[in-house]
Amino acid sequence: MLEVHSRRYYPTKFVVIRRGPYGRTAWARIVTNFQSRAPRRNRKDRSNKPQRPAMPHSAKNTDEYAAIDLGTNSCRMLIGRAGDNGFDVVDGFSRIVRLGEGLQSTGKLQAPAMDRTVAALRVCAAKIKQRRVRSVRAVATAACRRAANGREFTNRVARETGIDLQLISADLEAELTLKGCAPLFNTGHGRGLLFDIGGGSTEIMWAATPADALPRPLGVKSMPFGVVTLFEEFGDGVLPPDAYEEILRRVDEELAPFCNTHGISEAIADSSVQMVGTSGTVTTLGALQLDLPRYERRRIDGLHIDFSAIKALSARLSEMDLAARRKLPCIGEGRADLMLMGCAVLAAICRRWPIGSLRAADRGIREGLIMEMIEADRTGFSPVPTGMPAL
Repeated sequence: MLEVHSRRYYPTKFVVIRRGPYGRTAWARIVTNFQSRAPRRNRKDRSNKPQRPAMPHSAKNTDEYAAIDLGTNSCRMLIGRAGDNGFDVVDGFSRIVRLGEGLQSTGKLQAPAMDRTVAALRVCAAKIKQRRVRSVRAVATAACRRAANGREFTNRVARETGIDLQLISADLEAELTLKGCAPLFNTGHGRGLLFDIGGGSTEIMWAATPADALPRPLGVKSMPFGVVTLFEEFGDGVLPPDAYEEILRRVDEELAPFCNTHGISEAIADSSVQMVGTSGTVTTLGALQLDLPRYERRRIDGLHIDFSAIKALSARLSEMDLAARRKLPCIGEGRADLMLMGCAVLAAICRRWPIGSLRAADRGIREGLIMEMIEADRTGFSPVPTGMPAL
C-alpha cells in the first residue's frame, strides 16, 4: 500500500495530517486525471524560431501553487494546495545538482553543472504542467547571484523549460526562509535565531518571535561561504584539525559583529532565545540521531536536537572516511563529501551561541514563497520582489 502524507501549514502552528492509505490503482487514477492544458499559441506567429515551453500560469481552476528554490547544491520544488488557514503539500521534488561546482575557482557556472540543473528543472516543469497549478514562483540564490554567467543561465532555463528564475538578494532569501519556518517558532521565547547553511552562502536571521504574531526579522547576516565553496577550498574527503579550526575561526569572525550589534549573547543569557536550523546538515544529523533507515521528512521537521548530540554525531562522521559516510542511508553519495563542512559551520554557530538545543527545519524558502502567493491571491496585494539587477 502507498500512503500519502500531507503537511498543513498555519501562520502560528504546525500539524501533520494523515491522508492515506491509497492503493496503487487509486494513486494512478488520481495522477492521470490531471490533464495538460498549455495555453494556445498565437496563430499569427508562424515564425520558425524555437518556441519557449508554455508554463500554466493562466490555469485558474485549481488552488495549487508551486515554488522552486534553486540553490548552489540542490534544486527543490514544492506544490501546495491552499486551505482555509494555510496549505497542504501535494507534491514535491528534490535533486542534488551541484550547480555551484567550480564556481569558487572560475567565477562561472560550469557546463556540466548547468546541464544537470536544467534536467532537474525540466522535471519540475513537467510536474507543474501536469497539475495545472494556479501560480509559480521560482528563485535562484547564491550560485546564480555570484556567477558571471548567472543571467545567461537563467535565460537558458526560461528558453528550455519555461521556468522564469528570479535572482533574489541574500536579504530576501533570509526573509522567505523565516516566513517558511514561522510555525516552528512556537516555544514561547521572545527572540529567535534561524540559520540556513547553504551550498554557497550561510544566512543568519535574528527575529522577534511573539506568541501572538508571526516572527519579525530584526537583522540578517549573510556569510559568503557554504558547504560547497568550503569543500572546494578545504575538502578531499577528510578535514584535518587545522582546516577545521580555520573554518571555525572564519565563521566566528563573521558572527561576532552581528552578535554584538543585536545583543544576542545577552538575550541567550536571559534564556529568551530559540534556535532553528534549516539546512541539509541539520536535517541529516536529525536523521542520524533517530537512526532512520531512510530519510523521513515528517519525523525530522520540528525535531529537537541537543548540542551534545550534534557534537557526538559530528565527531562520529569525522572519524569515518568518505566511503563509510556514503554508506550511511541518510547521507549517501550526494552529501557524503559535504557533511564535514556543514558540521564545522554548525559547530561554530553552536559555540558562539550556546543555547543548548535547536529545532531542525525541513522547510524554508519554498514554503515562504507559497505562503506569499496564497496571501497575494487572498488580499490582492503582491509583495514587491527584491530581485537582483541584470548581470
